[in-house]
Amino acid sequence: MKYEIKDATSKTKWDKFVTSHPEANFLQSWDFYEFYHNYGHEITRRIAVDEKGKIIAAYAGQVEPAKRGRHLAIAGGPILDWENKALVKKIFADIKSQGEKLNCVFVRVRPQLELSDKSLQLFKSLGLKKAPMYLSVEYAGVLDLNLSEEELLKNMRQRLRRALRKAAKNDIVVEKTTDPSAAHQFYRIQVETAKRHEFFAFSEDFLVKQFAAFAENGEAVIYTAKYGDEILAQNMMIFYGNEASYHYGASTALGTKLSGAPLLHLTAMRDAKERGIKRYNLWGIVAEDDTKHRFYGVSVFKRGFGCQELKYLPAHDLIIRPLSYKKTYLIESARKKLRHV
Repeated sequence: MKYEIKDATSKTKWDKFVTSHPEANFLQSWDFYEFYHNYGHEITRRIAVDEKGKIIAAYAGQVEPAKRGRHLAIAGGPILDWENKALVKKIFADIKSQGEKLNCVFVRVRPQLELSDKSLQLFKSLGLKKAPMYLSVEYAGVLDLNLSEEELLKNMRQRLRRALRKAAKNDIVVEKTTDPSAAHQFYRIQVETAKRHEFFAFSEDFLVKQFAAFAENGEAVIYTAKYGDEILAQNMMIFYGNEASYHYGASTALGTKLSGAPLLHLTAMRDAKERGIKRYNLWGIVAEDDTKHRFYGVSVFKRGFGCQELKYLPAHDLIIRPLSYKKTYLIESARKKLRHV
């Protein structure tokens, strides 16, 4: 079969193809790359079409102009039939050509493939090398929204069920909005959270523009748990295709005492089910015995929902400039060790 690989020009056709794949999520959505474009990054969206013009593969990426090594980042893609080896090879040849065109040192890819000996061998055969740093979440906690709410609650740890009862007793309410201006407040709460838990907060411009890109089409919602006029916690959710994604979360000091976060998630799960979405992705978790990892505490919280654990194939690099890449590899390896990630 002959394939033509070219730039994508239709948002409708792109999203229809991507969402037809149950494993896909917002990482390969059209709007995610609209955000990166508006944020000043160079982007690429490529599709493979058959002789009838039907899309059979797609991938989108954005250029990270990092000092440690300019690279093209493809998170959650490409989207294609991985059993079609000829197509896979053509797509990765095109990925490399795009990286060269965009003057990159390497291309970093983290696909929607589960970790297995087979997937590792495939990427090795394509000439890719395991990356020293992650690209998007590689180890996620997911919930099956085909389950009834009664079943979801039954699978939660007693501590979370108790927190939900406490929220009802304290008359904690949840407000929802798709207004981009709400992202400014979310940023302020995130800064407070970052100081308390010692992590780096995203910039206000980054959060506001990203939320606006998704909210314009009803794909992003900010959920706020409140006790009276006091904010306890906020979640930024993205609803796309088959998945509801817990993208970012933030909380106040009062929120840790009154525990508004579980109610935010239950409310978002209800909304996802109403949208016909079948998977709730709590995103990043770490191994249960990795107690020194900075995200160990939040992983304990996420596991409390009774989530299934999904390990994606880790990020791999397609090297374009070997000598420059050596510098990147050394810097990122040291950074990973220093940050405990």
